[in-house]
Amino acid sequence: MTDRPTLTLSHIGKSFPGVRAIDDVSLDIHPGEVHALLGENGAGKSTLMKILAGMYQPDEGEITLDGARVVIRTPLEAKALGVVLIHQELSLVKELSVAENIYLGDLPRRSLGRVDWKTLHARVGDILKRLKCGFTPETRVGDLSIANQQMVEIARVLTTTARVVIFDEPTASLTDAEKIVLFDIIRDLKAGGAAIIYISHRMDEIFTLSDRITVLRDGKHSGTLATAETNEDEVTRLMIGRSLDLTRRIEASTPGEAVLDVRGLSCGRLFQDVSFTVHAGEVVGFYGLIGAGRSEIAETLFGLRAPTAGTIRFRGEPVSIASPAHAIALGISLVPESRKEQGLVLELNCRDNITLATIDAMANGPFLSGSREAAVFEKYRERLRIKTPGWRQVVGNLSGGNQQKIVIGKWLATQPKLLILDEPTRGIDIGSKAEIHDLIRELARSGYAIIVISSEMPEVLKVSDRVIGMYHGRLMREFTAEEVTEDKLVQAISGIAEKKAASA
Repeated sequence: MTDRPTLTLSHIGKSFPGVRAIDDVSLDIHPGEVHALLGENGAGKSTLMKILAGMYQPDEGEITLDGARVVIRTPLEAKALGVVLIHQELSLVKELSVAENIYLGDLPRRSLGRVDWKTLHARVGDILKRLKCGFTPETRVGDLSIANQQMVEIARVLTTTARVVIFDEPTASLTDAEKIVLFDIIRDLKAGGAAIIYISHRMDEIFTLSDRITVLRDGKHSGTLATAETNEDEVTRLMIGRSLDLTRRIEASTPGEAVLDVRGLSCGRLFQDVSFTVHAGEVVGFYGLIGAGRSEIAETLFGLRAPTAGTIRFRGEPVSIASPAHAIALGISLVPESRKEQGLVLELNCRDNITLATIDAMANGPFLSGSREAAVFEKYRERLRIKTPGWRQVVGNLSGGNQQKIVIGKWLATQPKLLILDEPTRGIDIGSKAEIHDLIRELARSGYAIIVISSEMPEVLKVSDRVIGMYHGRLMREFTAEEVTEDKLVQAISGIAEKKAASA
């Protein structure tokens, strides 16, 4: 890391209607440095990075690259200066191929402006090999999984010699194997002298990759620390002003009647012969690798998929859940994995999103009752601590964490008997995550039956009374909170336990 910064931000300020998003923020990034940027959702991280990428213009302050002041008016100008942003929310054109997306706006040309497809596919083929991707340059992006779409987003950084690379929550959808590849790419960029800004809510990644950590709080600079000289607790205090209890929960719970009883449930090749029970007042966690069948079970219970075998009993009665509307009528709610694509209408305001699933109850004769809708919004705004100037705020303008709280509030408003949460804290900062964990436990104490599906082992261990480990569409083992350990759970979800049993 050299003495002269590649990038310097000086006294940056940015306001939106009703919100001071960035307030007098200064920081510098050096060549060959991974500089982590942390903060709660709504702290201003993404806004600051969008200013760097030319998507927003600052109201105050200046930006310098290699000592020279620059004004970045558009993303194309940012790219020309060597500033590349890998977005948290995918910015791909799903109708185009992988190759076209990676070189969007900069396709190699032949005479008369024709696209040089041979060169394009050769370049992209080399990039995909480096990223160890199992798809081709010709693949339509819309046909890829979310994780593979994220790899396409990451591939864009390898098309240019970047001076500043910004990674905004790059691992939110990636498998463990894909994370290893990404971390190797980041280390290669660092060795080549790139200045790297890394945004993540995952502390293990921050302490593995970064050299320094800058924390934003309520749009202001809260502190900059050398990673080797700090710890998670100090960083957390800078972010939220207090320490958090991150220990496992192994307190005893008193479950009530069986709300959901599943026997021999199958859905083609997605999952087979799954049996489990969820009682009132308890949290059952599902843990497994991507593709293990966890989300597919949730979708089947919510009427999005038709089972091919097995039975479901809900509150003691056999049911055949024909549709999401049927599931909601029974008292089943699903907070989906992808909030933007499955949980929200981004163009609507906060109030309309929260009342979307209970719209019939908002009626006053032939018209909707604005006062009823406002009362529901205010109830969950306060309960979930949603940060927004008011109900009129468009949901698409909220931070990821506050959007997730809107989704949770929408489904709590239906007063479900069974609440299924699929990746409930994906893309949420550590403070909001702790609040949602506390909320899950509070709901269980209130009598809700809850299923939590998560790719984060600490989360599953933190909130669950029982944990179910899945591997390749099968339920491998069920643990109580008292008996589960990280080693046992890893063996269950990786097939190691199955191989041991077979050999025995």
